[in-house]
Amino acid sequence: MMSMDECKRRLAQLSKGLAHPARVEIVRILENKPRDQRCICCDIVKALPLAQSSVSQHLKVLKETGWIQGEIDRPRVCYCTVEGIPEYYLALLKRTLHGE
Repeated sequence: MMSMDECKRRLAQLSKGLAHPARVEIVRILENKPRDQRCICCDIVKALPLAQSSVSQHLKVLKETGWIQGEIDRPRVCYCTVEGIPEYYLALLKRTLHGE
């Protein structure tokens, strides 16, 4: 089991990933896709009122913070959420707030 300090660090890292409404929406879009139907950047751009460059930057942050993963399917990168990440985030939040 991870220490409380590590739990807080990981919670803060994941929270950074959700610190913008566009990133929350990207996670929602990807989480509601069947696991075998990964999403490419242009699909996400179509779903959001943002430029492709902005979506790419948000995807980069989500990947760096552990919310999503990308698989190269030349010439594209196909994205999906890391399996179980919403449940993991909630468990970290609960443990941090309640010491469980």
